[in-house]
Amino acid sequence: MRKLRAGILPAVVFGLLFTGFGLCGANEVLKDPTTGRPVRYGGRFETRRTVSVPPYLQRAREMRGVWVATVENIDFGRHTDAAGFKRDFIAVVNNLQRAKFNAIFFQVRPMCDAFYPSKHNPWSRWMTGKEGQAIPNFDPLAFMVAEAHKRGLEFHAWLNPYRVNAGAQVGKAAYLKTLDNKSFAKRNPGLVLESKLANGRYSLFLNPGEPRVVEHIADTIAEILENYPVDAIHFDDYFYLYSDIGTIDSASFQRNNPGRLSLEDWRRGNVDKAIYTVKKTVDAYNRRSGRKVAFGVSPFGIWANKKSNPNGSLTGGKQSYYAQYADTRGWVRKGWVDYIIPQLYWPFSHEVAAYAALADWWSDAVKGTRVRLFIGQGLYRVGAERIWQPRELVDQMRYNQRLFNVDGTVIFSYRNVFTPGNAQMKEAVSRILQRCWRYPARLPDYPNVR
Repeated sequence: MRKLRAGILPAVVFGLLFTGFGLCGANEVLKDPTTGRPVRYGGRFETRRTVSVPPYLQRAREMRGVWVATVENIDFGRHTDAAGFKRDFIAVVNNLQRAKFNAIFFQVRPMCDAFYPSKHNPWSRWMTGKEGQAIPNFDPLAFMVAEAHKRGLEFHAWLNPYRVNAGAQVGKAAYLKTLDNKSFAKRNPGLVLESKLANGRYSLFLNPGEPRVVEHIADTIAEILENYPVDAIHFDDYFYLYSDIGTIDSASFQRNNPGRLSLEDWRRGNVDKAIYTVKKTVDAYNRRSGRKVAFGVSPFGIWANKKSNPNGSLTGGKQSYYAQYADTRGWVRKGWVDYIIPQLYWPFSHEVAAYAALADWWSDAVKGTRVRLFIGQGLYRVGAERIWQPRELVDQMRYNQRLFNVDGTVIFSYRNVFTPGNAQMKEAVSRILQRCWRYPARLPDYPNVR
């Protein structure tokens, strides 16, 4: 085990934390909940090594974040009046403060829309129930940032850069007619790609291969930065679709490919350009304002499998580098993000995406960079099947403390923490909040911010 950080509280304090938790003493060898045998380090890809976890140590500095998803009103309901919005958001940040969280990742742009007054995007349908409809005389984002800061919470403005919808029964022409006239997608139908999904629905997203789309994303980011004291700009894992999109962008490929790249490299270059442009937009704002706003991404947890790429992980799942054309490892190595939160929504005993192998891979990916690494943990999965036991997430947090480069956790999502969907999930929350996060922790800084 590597030398522990200076941020760990003194032994006199953290010794008290283990009382009644059963974590004192030597490392614990984990057992597969389905077989009872020691957990294999890399599932079917590394069967010789087993996994052990150290006692959980309270840290003085670590990320303790949570995603609050507004798409489909997953974590936050619709409101048509300011009083109701204020009441419900205050309940959210009060809950987070009591539970010792220190950051909120609130989705302010779920589908090319906005939870704030914008020159570039219409009001979100997930805010009031109708796209383009505002809450009269009220700026939700200004209120949310202020209330979060009152409680010592960082506010990360979470945006999806490309998504127009998540899947509709009607095709592009019919769907665009349903959008508000301010919608960039409606005003620019030629910049919208349509892909028919396996379930027969149609997914629409802005074409990453068009320069005007990148400009629109940068304009959206700049507007937020200039008008709101957010602590970070945050992108989720949706770039190109997870599903095969065929050649729906062939016209853009022919028109906007002076380097004569392959289709795959061209698509990766398009996403690269968007990430690089956002990073430069944030950096330029920081220089002008003297502020320290960070830019971070929470990608799919597998960059590439070792079988496909020698730099890949001991995994066998979908790969963001090849499926979504998202070179997340490259962004880290080039310093184009200030933090990264891979979504490691798999347990230790998973056969093709074992948690230990992935956490180690990401820790190695940020080594030698100034990029912070937080781990995205899928609380929503607990209790879904036998392999997801209540102790899984705490064990993952314990394992993370073996890795010098892991600086905390972000949980998906808010409703699972405060209204758990099953008894196992409720127990998992209790283990985290009552036994691990008994004391507040300060946030780490972002050394790559400039």
